[in-house]
Amino acid sequence: MMKAKFFLLSLHGLFWLSSEMKQRILFVCLGNICRSPAAEAVMQQLIDRNGVGDRVAVDSAGTYGGHAGDRADSRMRRAASARGVDITHRSRQVREEDFERFDIIVAMDDNNYEALFRLAPHRDAQMKIFRFREFLRHHPDWSYIPDPYYEGHEGFELVLDLVEDGCQTMLDKILRGEDFE
Repeated sequence: MMKAKFFLLSLHGLFWLSSEMKQRILFVCLGNICRSPAAEAVMQQLIDRNGVGDRVAVDSAGTYGGHAGDRADSRMRRAASARGVDITHRSRQVREEDFERFDIIVAMDDNNYEALFRLAPHRDAQMKIFRFREFLRHHPDWSYIPDPYYEGHEGFELVLDLVEDGCQTMLDKILRGEDFE
């Protein structure tokens, strides 16, 4: 449960003023069947391992609703399972209330980032939107998380490598009480 919701908006982004609030993160890709459910599952595993489920909550969604209710792509589930990550999410489309419900909305690529900006109901909601690439520490040459849907096994492995990198960076920021800018 969120105890308090205090933000300081600046030119540098969002700054957390209360360490007691639960940070809610939404990962977004196109269909919500590959990249964003993988990010949700990886982040949830990190949250569970670090015992911070009372401080962080995650979900995922897609900007396209054609897969609503579907499980994640079986190839992504297999690749994640081989790494000990269980993807159980059912696809859903981004809703307007997500912009109020979540503190941080993370787009997997520029197309989804732009779509989220168009969907955001107001400027404050747009301030919550980030590109996943902003959290990549060990893969600085990647400017987006590629869609593995039409790729082979290597595409799914690459996405998981990138997602593990970015999610660890996000969790580290949260644990240190740093802002997202």
